[in-house]
Amino acid sequence: MNNINDNYYYGITQKVIKLASDVAAYIDKESLSFSIEKVETKNRNDFVSYVDKQAEKLLVNGLSSLIPEAGFITEEGTAQEYGENYCWIIDPLDGTSNFIHGSTPYAISIALTFKKELVVGVIHEITRNESFYAWKGSKAYLNGNEIKVSKTNKVSNSLIATGRPHNYIEHYTKLLGLMDYFLQNSHGVRQSGSAATDLAYVACGRYDGRYEFGLKPWDIAAGILIIQQAGGKVCDFSGNDNYFENGTFIASNTELYDELKSNVKYIFGN
Repeated sequence: MNNINDNYYYGITQKVIKLASDVAAYIDKESLSFSIEKVETKNRNDFVSYVDKQAEKLLVNGLSSLIPEAGFITEEGTAQEYGENYCWIIDPLDGTSNFIHGSTPYAISIALTFKKELVVGVIHEITRNESFYAWKGSKAYLNGNEIKVSKTNKVSNSLIATGRPHNYIEHYTKLLGLMDYFLQNSHGVRQSGSAATDLAYVACGRYDGRYEFGLKPWDIAAGILIIQQAGGKVCDFSGNDNYFENGTFIASNTELYDELKSNVKYIFGN
């Protein structure tokens, strides 16, 4: 830790880890008796349940006590108010489709920004009880142990992750083209159903890279910081940092970054 701000963010991160763990326990308990009949449909292939909503309320209440003046960007709309300086970006249950079908993984994703700079990121994957986290000026960690991105330096030797966006029809042919390319030219393509979990896996080297179209800030905010602090790189499909605005996203280690970025940009286009 380099300065007083780093110490401050370390303290905040530890409290967020504890809060995420407590809320994860609630979600895990509800999974034992959850029925798919309790699901609501927001949009095509986009679901929500009382578990998402209650988990978000618990997170918002807990985070509000940490930084009372902070604003919130939340998936389920429990709190939607930008803070003048601080803002929490929350996905209370990333991987809802997995959760409602009794599948895995699914995770809680929490990020904190200060004047739009990411300063805290926590992803708690519930089914494996794994907490990934980082803060400004830190390394990246998994359950207290330092993690780093992989050293794979060619797409042909990589394991790539992606997802199916809710609005996939909008760019159906291009997305199929990307999938086809990586299926033929890598060690495989994985679709776990949880973007936050996938980004955590990039940070710890289980995946070498990930790309997707149609993401929201709460899907990727925490993962961005964790990957960067683990030594990785992120960008949008154009190679810039407008991923929050346009919803396109690429993440990988530094060795693979240029090749992965070039392939996605060439196949998907601008």
